[in-house]
Amino acid sequence: MRLLSIAFCAVLALTVAGCKKDDKEGGCTPAAEIDARMLTYISANGITATKHPSGMYYQIINAGSGATPTINSTVQVTYVGKFTDNTSFDSGTTSFPLNGVIEGWQIGIPLIKKGGKIKLIIPPALAYGCNDYRGIPGNSILVFDVDLLDVK
Repeated sequence: MRLLSIAFCAVLALTVAGCKKDDKEGGCTPAAEIDARMLTYISANGITATKHPSGMYYQIINAGSGATPTINSTVQVTYVGKFTDNTSFDSGTTSFPLNGVIEGWQIGIPLIKKGGKIKLIIPPALAYGCNDYRGIPGNSILVFDVDLLDVK
């Protein structure tokens, strides 16, 4: 039984180690190159964006006037997710705990209030990292247009 526990722990440790977003051996694109790609996208699409200290860019389209979400809030949003070639990869209306989504959303959504709208331009380090994830290629910059419908 002890050998089985040790084996399980070893597999778990390797699995967690293989999921690091900043693993340079995993083919991560350097941050400076990612930032240049984000700036090219922003310029090409006429976006007036602000750079957050985290490295992502955002544009507040409507600040909203209701409650401000925190990391512990459950939010309801309508969103469209795109790649920088403007191909949509996801969209919908959904509710979720903010602490259960990608870091870019955890940082970006609290920048607006209920009723607000924001564009988030998220580098891979604040999204899914260097590796492919459910149809999203590794090193992808993700662009989200998000309407914050409710905050609980």
